Amino acid sequence: MAKEITPRSDDYSQWYLDIVRKAGLADNSPVRGCMVIKPNGFGIWERMRDALDAMFKETGHVNAYFPLFIPKSFLSKEAAHVEGFAKECAVVTHYRLKNDPDGGGVIVDPDAKLEEELIVRPTSETIIWNTYRDWIQSYRDLPLLINQWANVVRWEMRTRPFLRTAEFLWQEGHTAHASADEAMSETRLILDLYARFAEEWMAMPVIKGVKTPNERFAGAEETFCIEALMQDGKALQAGTSHFLGQNFARAFDVFFLNKDNQQELVWATSWGVSTRLVGGLIMTHSDDDGLVVPPKLAPVQVVIVPIPKPSPELDEAAAKIAAALRAKNIRVKIDNDDQNRPGFKFAEYEMIGVPVRLGLGQRDLAANQVEVARRDTKEKANVPLDGLADHIAGLLDEIQQNLFDRAKAYRDAHITKADTWAEFEDILDNKGGFAHAHWDGTPETELEIKEKTKATIRCIPLDWPDEAGKCILTGKPSARRVLFAKAY
Repeated sequence: MAKEITPRSDDYSQWYLDIVRKAGLADNSPVRGCMVIKPNGFGIWERMRDALDAMFKETGHVNAYFPLFIPKSFLSKEAAHVEGFAKECAVVTHYRLKNDPDGGGVIVDPDAKLEEELIVRPTSETIIWNTYRDWIQSYRDLPLLINQWANVVRWEMRTRPFLRTAEFLWQEGHTAHASADEAMSETRLILDLYARFAEEWMAMPVIKGVKTPNERFAGAEETFCIEALMQDGKALQAGTSHFLGQNFARAFDVFFLNKDNQQELVWATSWGVSTRLVGGLIMTHSDDDGLVVPPKLAPVQVVIVPIPKPSPELDEAAAKIAAALRAKNIRVKIDNDDQNRPGFKFAEYEMIGVPVRLGLGQRDLAANQVEVARRDTKEKANVPLDGLADHIAGLLDEIQQNLFDRAKAYRDAHITKADTWAEFEDILDNKGGFAHAHWDGTPETELEIKEKTKATIRCIPLDWPDEAGKCILTGKPSARRVLFAKAY
C-alpha cells in the first residue's frame, strides 16, 4: 500500500480525502454527492452505533423504524420545519418506468404520476408525529422514548465524504412527554450522553452548549449541541438535541388525557448523530502517516505480524497470543499473508489505524518476547510473552486516554478570548480555533459577523461563568461571551 499522503500543513482538505481513500474508509459513488462506505469505514461506524445503541437502551429508549417516504402534505404542517428543509428535499413524483419506444432505454412513465408527491426522508419528525397521534391517548402512554437507525437524504450541492453527503446514516430519537420539564430533562440527558460518548469512546473533547435562534433546528424551541475542534482549527458540530416544545404535537393534533382528565398537547424532543462522526474522528486524531483510531472504536485493536513470514512455529505462537487477547475481549487479527513483506504490512496497518501491532519472529520466540508498536506515538518496545495480554489491555486503555489528552490539549490551547475586532479577526485568520467573544445578542449582528468573517456562533457554552462586556462588533452591552469559529 502506497503511503503518500498530502501533509496536513500543505493542504488539509486533500490530506483528509487522502486518508478516506487510502485507509479504505469510503469511495465515491456513481450518484453525485453520495459515497460507498467500505468495510474499514463501516466497521468504525458499527462500533459507534453499537456503543450508542447500548447507551440509549440503558436510559430506557427502544428502537423502531418509520418509512423512508413522507407525504409532501406532512411537511406543510409545521411552518418553520418545512422552511428549514425545503431546499434540501428529494421528491418522488412517479412510481413506474417503461421502455422508451425510441430505443433509448427506460423512461419515466408519464401515466404513473403519484397523486401526492413523496419526500425522501430528510428527517422524520413529521411522519413520526403523525404516527404518535394514534399511539398516545393518555398520560399512561407517556413518556414515549423511541429511537431509529436509518438513512436520510438532504440534497447537498457541495459534499465531502462523511462530513457532508447527500445521503448519510444516522440515528434519530423522537420522544413524547407529559410536561415541558420532562421534555427538557430528556433533551439535556441526551446531550450529556452524546458528550460522554464523544469523550469516552471517540476520545474527542467537546463543549456542550445551546445554539442561537439563527442556528436552531427548524421547528425547535431550543437546540443543544456538542462542538468539537478539528486539527485545522475549524469546529465540528458533533451532535444535537432539540427541545421541540409542543410545535409538532400542535401540527399533528397529538393530545393526551392528563391526570386531571383534561386534554393537553404532548411535549416533544428529537436528537441525532450521524456518520459525520467518522469524519470527526479522522480529523481529530489522524496524522500524516494515515488514520488513527481510538482503541474502543477500532474494528481491529491488535494485529500480529509474523516476521519475516509465517511458519508453523510462528503461527502456533501467534494463535496462542491471539487466544489470550480474545479472552480479554480484545479484537485481534493474525496476518498470515505470505505475499507481502513485513515492511509493507507495517505501513498498511499504520495507514488504517490499527492501535497496536505485534511483530513476532524466531528471535522473539527464543527470547520469549514480542515487539509491541503503538500507533498513536509510534513507540516500540520488547515485551515478555508472559503476561502479554494484561500488558496489551493496559496499553489500549493508555492509548485511548492519550488520544483524548492530546486532543484536549490542542482544543484548550485554541480557545482564545477576543476583546476587540482586531483580536477576533486575528484568531480566525491566523491562530484558528474558538474565539471566545462578546456578542450583543441580536440576530442582525450575528449575521453581519458571519458575512464579514465566515465565522458562526458555534454555541453559548453551558455552565461557563457569565462575564459582562461589550460586543466585539457593535460595542453594545453583552452579558456573556459565546464561542465563534469557522466550521464544517
